[in-house]
Amino acid sequence: MRFSVNRDVLSEAVSFAVKLLPQRTTLPILSGVLIETSDTGLKLSSFDYEVSSQTEIDADVDEPGTILVSGRLLADIASRLPNAPVKFATEENKIRVTCGSANFTLLSMPVEEYPTVPHVEGETGLVPAEDFATAVAQVAVAASRDDVTPVITGVQLEVGDNSLGLVATDRYRVAVRAIDWDGSDISSDEQLTALVPARTLQEVGKTFGHGGNISVSFAHKDDRELISFSSDKKTVTSLLIKGSFPPVRRLFPENVDNYAVINTAELIEAVRRVSLVLEREAALRFSFSIDGLTMEAIGSEQAQASESIDALLTGEDIVLSLKPSFLIDGLNAVRSEFVRFSFTKSENTNKPGPMLITSQSSKDQPGADSYKYLLQPNLLLR
Repeated sequence: MRFSVNRDVLSEAVSFAVKLLPQRTTLPILSGVLIETSDTGLKLSSFDYEVSSQTEIDADVDEPGTILVSGRLLADIASRLPNAPVKFATEENKIRVTCGSANFTLLSMPVEEYPTVPHVEGETGLVPAEDFATAVAQVAVAASRDDVTPVITGVQLEVGDNSLGLVATDRYRVAVRAIDWDGSDISSDEQLTALVPARTLQEVGKTFGHGGNISVSFAHKDDRELISFSSDKKTVTSLLIKGSFPPVRRLFPENVDNYAVINTAELIEAVRRVSLVLEREAALRFSFSIDGLTMEAIGSEQAQASESIDALLTGEDIVLSLKPSFLIDGLNAVRSEFVRFSFTKSENTNKPGPMLITSQSSKDQPGADSYKYLLQPNLLLR
């Protein structure tokens, strides 16, 4: 095998291919990047039996062939090569990489031992790339990071007639968002859902979220349920998480008469300041009244803190406790100048119900997007 390729093109392609690979694997072969010649240049692939990445790039191919090389090592090398064409040549079980005056000799990994990279044919639907990236960033923050319960470490994708819903929860909070979906082959009575690992979906959003559309495909292969995302000669496939996602949408209230509207940036800064004295996992006390919002933190005998900011309250005064990190996650995801806190009631009159966070364009105008973030104060009391 012998070819030459642009340095920047190669570096970007290898970086994409290795991004979703695990840092450590029990099978060294899965740390490799498969490089194959194609009609127009090269195809680079990575696969760890759960997620795969593929991309095609232009290259001048003198001798066709296939090589398997350590992905992260090649990514490190490609990112530091001088500004010159990169030449690859194989010699027995060695790969020689030359760029300007730089020379590297890498060990070729056994191609015949590498698993077959999954390929998902067809297209189930299209989503606007920027909207998808934004929605994923807003929702995935609420997914659980505890692998003990895999079903809530993912983001549930729900295909509707003309929209794609995203839902995530870690039991303490729920985030939902809907975006436009163009799926001409989906019938109105067909329900499609896919539970995608949150980390994978976040990388897809970051990689593909720069304009245009993302092609999304669902597939069943050998008792494996897969989802595929493609854009601009790049494809990511992921094995779906098995299990039933909890029916969390029913937790969202239809209408709430008791709510407060606050400047988002002012609230984030105040929460960060007051929570400096808190011990880990402790909650902040929030008191909403006609006079505004007062936050109080009782950290220890050595330090306490409080701060008051403007808040426009409609309805009754309310006091509740919230975990600062969870609250800031929701506030950062809202992406609007003002935020609306809607206070629900629970069956126990002594405990507040879940608090709903939504965007607010101004003090009296709700936001235009469908993002909702539901936070349960009761479970966060300390």
